[in-house]
Amino acid sequence: MNDQHTSVAAQVAALPSLTMAEVWALWDRFFPRRPDKTNRVYLESRIAYKLQEEAFGGLDPETRRRLVNIGVRHSKIKQPRKARDITLAPGTVLVREWGDRDHHVRVTADGTFEYEGKQFKSLSAVARHIAGSPWSGPLFFGLRRAGEGYE
Repeated sequence: MNDQHTSVAAQVAALPSLTMAEVWALWDRFFPRRPDKTNRVYLESRIAYKLQEEAFGGLDPETRRRLVNIGVRHSKIKQPRKARDITLAPGTVLVREWGDRDHHVRVTADGTFEYEGKQFKSLSAVARHIAGSPWSGPLFFGLRRAGEGYE
């Protein structure tokens, strides 16, 4: 084992004996911001990885990508899916029957929505105004079905 390996191994082995001020100094050297919740074991493990990465190099981009894909495939945590973009041309009029009447919403040239002479920044804001409760605008106006629109 060369001196570099011994040096890194010694640095990693010494982490538990450091004061918290020393741990934070190392953290600040490697990371742009501190974590919200502190757990010494977590801090030490991340610093240990960075010490080794600095000495021996990190993962190449292809290996990193493959590991992320494996994690996504096998994770029990649901990943948010990307919303499908809905593009509406200026002048488009959306009609929704609600409360025994038809509601007409016009898409303006600046990408806002006009309803009964009022301007709204989003279709969801219009839907919330009409229904009186939170709604997805695209869902409310039939541009997507419940559970749809994500890839």
